[in-house]
Amino acid sequence: MEFEITKEHKSDSSSPLIIEKETRIKLGDRSDDAGNWPNWIYCYTLDGISEGWAPEQIIQIEGEYGVTLEDYSAKELSVKKGEIVKGNRELNGWVWCSKLNGSEEGWLPKEKIIAVIQH
Repeated sequence: MEFEITKEHKSDSSSPLIIEKETRIKLGDRSDDAGNWPNWIYCYTLDGISEGWAPEQIIQIEGEYGVTLEDYSAKELSVKKGEIVKGNRELNGWVWCSKLNGSEEGWLPKEKIIAVIQH
């Protein structure tokens, strides 16, 4: 599905959390279930190099640690109002999108996009 950007979004992370399937991670804060984006957990790699929010659905929780059930990137996509992007997956109020020219991909808050074309 293609989406039009209704409000600019800038990525605020220069080194987002990027983890492979079956990676053991330390779990931190959880998002507010009553807020805009429920079911997110702040995660830390055990080597301390990377941290960021990850969807709870992809983590097998084991106390204060977890194991990822799939590859995951917390990269956010920077876009300007009026751009068109292709949406590939929606989780917890965010959509994994790619620019139409294929140059970049990342997460966008669903509140900043509207569906324009279905394929």
